[in-house]
Amino acid sequence: MKKVVLAYSGGLDTSYCLKYLKNEKGYEVHTVLINTGGFDDAELKAIEDRAYELGSAKHANLTIVDRYYDKAIKYLIFGNVLKNNTYPLSVSAERVFQAIEAIKYAKSVGATAIAHGSTGAGNDQIRFDLIFQTIAPEIEIITPIRDLKLSRQEEVDYLAKNGVHYSWEKAQYSINKGLWGTSVGGKETLTSSQPLPSEAYPSQLQKEGEEKVALTFEKGELIAINGIKKSPVDNIVILEKLANAFAIGRDTHVGDTIIGIKGRVGFEAAAPLIIIKAHHLLEKHTLGKWQQYWKEQLGNWYGMLFHEGQFLDPVMRNIEAFLEDTQKTVNGTVTVSLKPYHFTLDGIESENDLMNTGFGQYGEMNNAWTSDDAKGFIKILGNAQNIFSSVNNETYE
Repeated sequence: MKKVVLAYSGGLDTSYCLKYLKNEKGYEVHTVLINTGGFDDAELKAIEDRAYELGSAKHANLTIVDRYYDKAIKYLIFGNVLKNNTYPLSVSAERVFQAIEAIKYAKSVGATAIAHGSTGAGNDQIRFDLIFQTIAPEIEIITPIRDLKLSRQEEVDYLAKNGVHYSWEKAQYSINKGLWGTSVGGKETLTSSQPLPSEAYPSQLQKEGEEKVALTFEKGELIAINGIKKSPVDNIVILEKLANAFAIGRDTHVGDTIIGIKGRVGFEAAAPLIIIKAHHLLEKHTLGKWQQYWKEQLGNWYGMLFHEGQFLDPVMRNIEAFLEDTQKTVNGTVTVSLKPYHFTLDGIESENDLMNTGFGQYGEMNNAWTSDDAKGFIKILGNAQNIFSSVNNETYE
């Protein structure tokens, strides 16, 4: 019997694919869930049980959270990556690593085909297919939802005809959980005007008032919260739990998809947003002007290429080397105030703080140069524009 590996999440699309590939195409379907964070043991067990109920011949849960952090999230933090100044690539980045691990698993079990539940109108189809065809061009790629152009209602109806009940209310919202945030898509995000209802988000407001949190970074990595040292992955999880109680991190991302259409998706990413903003503030104090400038350019490119599934391009390793090199002095503690639905950055303490100098205080005293030094500097600095103005008789009216 032909063997296919299905990248499985337990959601509507992959549930449909499992049933369809087994019943209509006669495949022996092996399912694999690549956990990049966001699932506890009970949830993983429930997804595994569901896969077997739907007809999976063999199911595997593969957890790659530490690898995902080391190979992806770390650099997204170093680059302060927010797509369109908004979105921390919550799903974009994890899809790449889910694809890599899924195709490795398919090769390990001798599958002749690999399948995923992406539609033909989104970004995930490209991220999966690019990785699959690069790492294992000999393995066929099957995409039932894309090929059949199915609506979510048609998927629900097909499952019902095959004895599988799937709540239509549940199907209206697509939720993808991961270590670096949770995306939320629904009927509202298909419009340009409607916000997601509060109840669509995984976390609801539990705390009022204000709570201060101290985030300690070493070479750009989050190594401690409130003075307690743990791994960066553990700290992300801890911070997410603290901030979720204040319902922090909700927003809607609008961007250009890889296929050229506009897309809109809601997300909840409390820890990613706080970490990136805190890290960026620390860099403002500890990096030089041109380091910050070029980091902004390359970080933006890195995020764009990652978002568009180009993770395997060798230029990504080049940019990672640059980003990592810039983090040598990004050490210190950032104090953050958590409040209902938002947070503020209070300030930083760092031995590498470039404000800690006797050269001068901004807007105050010039301790390391004289008045004549300042006048001479300003005169030389203005040479270029003075020459241009004189030669071209500019009047600036």
